[in-house]
Amino acid sequence: MTPTTSRPQATAHPHELQARTSAASGAFSVKLPTPFDTRWNRLPGLSVHGCQITVDPNEYFFRFESHTWLVADWKLVQEQLLPVQETAASAVEQFALDFVKTHGRSTEDPSLVLRTAHEVYTYLFREEHLNGLGITGFTRAHLRMLREASTLMALNKVELDGHISNVGPCWFFPAATSVVYDLDDDTGAMLDEVYHGGWFNEHRRIESIKAHAALGGRLVHGCQAVPDQSGGVVAPYGASMPAFREDLGAFKGEWLEQVYSYRALTRA
Repeated sequence: MTPTTSRPQATAHPHELQARTSAASGAFSVKLPTPFDTRWNRLPGLSVHGCQITVDPNEYFFRFESHTWLVADWKLVQEQLLPVQETAASAVEQFALDFVKTHGRSTEDPSLVLRTAHEVYTYLFREEHLNGLGITGFTRAHLRMLREASTLMALNKVELDGHISNVGPCWFFPAATSVVYDLDDDTGAMLDEVYHGGWFNEHRRIESIKAHAALGGRLVHGCQAVPDQSGGVVAPYGASMPAFREDLGAFKGEWLEQVYSYRALTRA
């Protein structure tokens, strides 16, 4: 069992209070089927005790403007969407879009989002992929890291107009995982490569499109083929990608620096 590590107190940036949240929001908790690494306690606003995760949005998020998310029942995704095969006349993206239109529902319960995301990423980062990744040194422990970080990333949100309304530390995937798991830069980049590698591996891309319907959209990335800390989010189909890219460019540098400040404190 990994020992609990005390949470560092980072120095606030000049614009931090303005950037964090649009309104005060109460803390919420969720109990997941498997325990999370207790080192997630290093991030402000997160409290992890075994399977129980508590999030204080006022401390955790850099920007928290939207309190609603779109979700669909994971069991329904398993039964009705995962088995569907793409044809020459019907692309998998259309199947996923139609499914979200039919079965997606708005929720103000972030705990439901986290539970749904945990099911999605338990499926996407399952052990059978280990032999097919072709990355030396990638282990079951790394898969667990991907599942945990991706679950928390599901709370991020982008609107149809492309505006990024919710941003937490896990947007910056290698930076956040380096804080939590004491990873060096190369290992963090390796995790990020597997995370967004579904864009380049067609089998995994199709799986990802289907599975992310449970989170109301598709996974989009701001980074290039080489991880550059621009992160990803489950965006609704039809979201403006030019506006998304512009908004991401505006906040990336300052908030990425803030995440790395947590790492510096844990290693002091």
